[in-house]
Amino acid sequence: MDSKTVPFLLVTANVGSIFEDPEQMLKLWADEFLATVSRLDPKFIALHCQEVGGKNYEKSMKHVQDFINLLTSNNELRLFDKSRIFLDEDYSSAENFTALGNLYFIHESIKDVLIWDFKDMKFAPVEGKELHTGNIETVVTKEKAKFPQDFFPECKWSRKGFMRTRWSLQGTVFDMINIHLFHDASNFIAMEEYPSVYCKNRRRALEHTLQRFHNDSYGRAPYFLFGDFNFRTDTDGVIKKLTEGLTTTRIQNNKNGDFTKLQYTDDDSQLILTVGKKEFRHSDHQTVFLQNTDTWLKQFDKEAEAFENYVTEFDVGFPPSYPFEENVSEGANYMVTRCPSWCDRVLLSHSAKHLVNEKGFIEYGLIGRSTCMGDHKPVYLRIDLKGNAEESVTNAMNNLNTLENKAPIQEDLITPNAISRYICIRNINDPIKIFRETAV
Repeated sequence: MDSKTVPFLLVTANVGSIFEDPEQMLKLWADEFLATVSRLDPKFIALHCQEVGGKNYEKSMKHVQDFINLLTSNNELRLFDKSRIFLDEDYSSAENFTALGNLYFIHESIKDVLIWDFKDMKFAPVEGKELHTGNIETVVTKEKAKFPQDFFPECKWSRKGFMRTRWSLQGTVFDMINIHLFHDASNFIAMEEYPSVYCKNRRRALEHTLQRFHNDSYGRAPYFLFGDFNFRTDTDGVIKKLTEGLTTTRIQNNKNGDFTKLQYTDDDSQLILTVGKKEFRHSDHQTVFLQNTDTWLKQFDKEAEAFENYVTEFDVGFPPSYPFEENVSEGANYMVTRCPSWCDRVLLSHSAKHLVNEKGFIEYGLIGRSTCMGDHKPVYLRIDLKGNAEESVTNAMNNLNTLENKAPIQEDLITPNAISRYICIRNINDPIKIFRETAV
């Protein structure tokens, strides 16, 4: 390991479905994750989980501790002597519950690591292992929020939200944000137009979140944003591409006269594509969606484009992460329920990309391609993070450590004649600098 860089592994995983069959799935999932850790040899691991405890969390939340034990007791993590785990498990608190889990493991070779206290507005040393479970509302080393219901009146009350932590690692300051956005409920509605109503809901939620980070009292820092964005391909565009020259038939519902399916057939009356509310079935489904999707299907992956001023992403060269079969024997295949999409992503702010050694090792892909990992395959990004990325960031870390327990006032020092990647946070005693997020 280069003394000036730290091997990083960032993983996002919607783990909801593995809790439906915990006896088989938990160990399968953990083994694949740990094998990836072994192969990529990181020194800092950030695992962001969504739907912790499963979709029926009242019944399956009890299995979460087994899941954590499978990870933390494994020999592969024996040299990771520092950890911070935040699991939002209190489903009785409807106004706060997100079912998000942020898990961080730091190797013993990393000595200079601090975590931000969002209450006292200062960094605290990271020593030993801490596990925060159940109701974690009062835990001060994380910021967590559920998307406000009045902001998204079209959406059913759900667990969607975000959880953020802030770190200083060898003098480099950054945020790590876990996020879970709204899904598509009906293929029919999704194919009506682009952007669909679901896409618009996700866009509003993400804009709301990013604007919050850019304007809150904690000051802006470079950030890694990885979670289940539920980004979907342009369903209408995909269907038009797959059905060029085909004949469309509407299958009626005898009860109410509404159509329940659309079927697309060729000149020989062979059924090529079927679309229902929760059905998306191609006659050669696995071949069409598992092979060469980075060339033909990726052109319909458009949702992240709306946020290019905020975030960027390394090149995607892997198949869509969702929806894979939940049957253990068919884990390499897609379910025929939705158009496969890159729901799970690792995005980073433009300033965060400056923290990555782009001449170092970079790998962006899926975990467990041939193993059943649930309906979402975990997505990982392996990078080398620069230590002491900027002298000013180191100064910021030292000064932030002495801040009093009061909210700072942001002061944007950018003028037409001054270009800087920093903003100043000023309180009565000490001015400090951290990265200023920009659009380039």
